[in-house]
Amino acid sequence: MEKCLAPSILAADFGILKEQLELIDEAGAQYVHFDVMDGVFVPSISFGLPVLKSIRKYTDRLIDVHLMIVDPERYVKDFAEAGADIITVHAEACKHLDATIEMIKKCGTMVGVALNPSTPVGSIAHVLDKVDMVLIMTVNPGFGGQKLIDYTLDKVRELSEIVATKKLKLDIEVDGGINRDTIEKVLDAGANIIVAGSAVFKGDVKENTKNLLEKMR
Repeated sequence: MEKCLAPSILAADFGILKEQLELIDEAGAQYVHFDVMDGVFVPSISFGLPVLKSIRKYTDRLIDVHLMIVDPERYVKDFAEAGADIITVHAEACKHLDATIEMIKKCGTMVGVALNPSTPVGSIAHVLDKVDMVLIMTVNPGFGGQKLIDYTLDKVRELSEIVATKKLKLDIEVDGGINRDTIEKVLDAGANIIVAGSAVFKGDVKENTKNLLEKMR
């Protein structure tokens, strides 16, 4: 599996968002991670469709839309039309996860399923062959700048073993508390898509991106 960096623009400076997108592109980041929070599934509220439509014009990277919202199927088509390349929904937020996955597929985007730290990998065993990516949250979703929860690495290892045993074509993404000190831990556990927010956008964006990508080689 190719190792890819997905800077989370939740941590970006929105006053100069276009310029910051250009910096991560120039530095070589392969994805843009786009966190959508509704204030219900998670405590915070972030941004939505208008922002996605706006940034789509300024980057040709894969836009990885992470829906931290209840009943995400209500907005799947809209986010696909706004420019999402991957739509990731939380297993905990879907009444009928299988149906939501099929809905995303029909929209023509790749499909991801996210798990909160305390949600076991086994809860999505029946859909692993239907998705392109599983996102293991390494913090409880809703806020940036949190410390990585160590036991989530066991979940990454467990999922990595399942992927290898069943020979699945499946990316493993991690999100939360990833920085220069923790990135090697998640890579060693088996993750290949790395979401980083503050570690990219706090300070020299281009240099931070390059440093993280260097650690991923």
